[in-house]
Amino acid sequence: MKNNDNQRFIYFIGIGGIGISALARLYHAKGWRVAGSDTTPSELIAALRKEGIQVTIGHKKENIKPNFDLVIYNRAIHQDNPEILAAKKLRIKTLTYAEIMGKLTEEYATIAITGSHGKSTTTALAALALMKGKCDPTVLIGTTLKEFGGKNIRIGGSDYLVIEADDFGAAFTAYSPTVAIVTNIDKEHLDFYKNFNNVKVAFLKFLSRVKPGGLMILNRENAVLWSLHDRIATTAKKNEVTVAWYAATGAAAKKIKEVISLPGAHNISNATAIYELGRFLEIPEKDVLSAIHGYRGAYRRMELRGKFKGAPVFDDYAHHPTEIAATLQAFREKFPKKKILCVFQPHQVQRTALLFKEFQTAFNGADETLILPIYHVVGRDTVIPNRDSAALVRAIQKKQPRKPIFYLADPKKLREAVLALDGTPLSNKVIIMMGAGDIVKMTDKLIR
Repeated sequence: MKNNDNQRFIYFIGIGGIGISALARLYHAKGWRVAGSDTTPSELIAALRKEGIQVTIGHKKENIKPNFDLVIYNRAIHQDNPEILAAKKLRIKTLTYAEIMGKLTEEYATIAITGSHGKSTTTALAALALMKGKCDPTVLIGTTLKEFGGKNIRIGGSDYLVIEADDFGAAFTAYSPTVAIVTNIDKEHLDFYKNFNNVKVAFLKFLSRVKPGGLMILNRENAVLWSLHDRIATTAKKNEVTVAWYAATGAAAKKIKEVISLPGAHNISNATAIYELGRFLEIPEKDVLSAIHGYRGAYRRMELRGKFKGAPVFDDYAHHPTEIAATLQAFREKFPKKKILCVFQPHQVQRTALLFKEFQTAFNGADETLILPIYHVVGRDTVIPNRDSAALVRAIQKKQPRKPIFYLADPKKLREAVLALDGTPLSNKVIIMMGAGDIVKMTDKLIR
């Protein structure tokens, strides 16, 4: 140990991220001294400070001290970052988020949940099922849960670790799970993967890392995943891993439909995966079904935030065309007699451009749609001509001239825009604030 008090010291660059903050909390609970930095203040950073974690705003070489044992950095941090350079100069061990997560999965009996969509909900359901079954898991999730006291982590006392396995940057290919759950494979994160084949290759590599004697739980109804059936079977046989294909039909799904509180066919599918997990871990069926029944959703997943002029206002994280369509369908099931107004903030220029065609039909489930300017992701975005929000609205209007879809160039005028739509009383509407950027701040202003 380098520290005089024999307490190991770990430092996180980009500690305000949802994934890396959970790691910081985990190591703090393990008894490490924990500190970190980020570029801007946030509610999450304020919470970390209250928990006794030191957080500095701004990346400076002076933040890195010779007595640090380990420096962790997230995927958004470049190698020329002054804190990374300082750590290397001091010969302090540095690891990426993916690398340290990989080491954790080797230490625990890890249940890793991934997919292009549905990771957070499925991870939450897995965690609650294990908790109901008295498995006492440690859980790291990419959102916050009421069941975790509004945090993104639960500290357990067993060898079980439940994690949301990150497919961006192929981070999950560094993990070694005992159980791997894949909800689906879709055209996501193409700015990193470059083409869809590379996405499939990454998922196959992730599955190849399941430990011998482990289990793959895979969605049979996802055409892309099912198309890899033979390659998956070959890998499973070679590595002595069992494969369980699930579907939102059959006896298990029927039982889930009778108890699930979350709307939407996609959530029935997610819950069916957890039913299979419960069977593998020998958790009593009644406990699994009770966990599924009791779950009411996570932060920004169909989350009711308040009302605007009598209309319930929901927040949702959906930002990919497939997610948007599934979420709107779920709201249609939940509110069959109300008009659905979707306020959408596209996330990242590249995603908008690469999935431009898919976005043009994503909002078919909404009665009215307002599209805001694209949220630009620092370090990942460049301007692409004719692929902005205004161009997307024009393309949809050309295909569907009668569809009430509009571009709102100034989000500050959101209230006025909502009030200026058709004459239907707002009490007969549902407003969905949707996107992965900072639209949550607009939600706050709308319901204020």
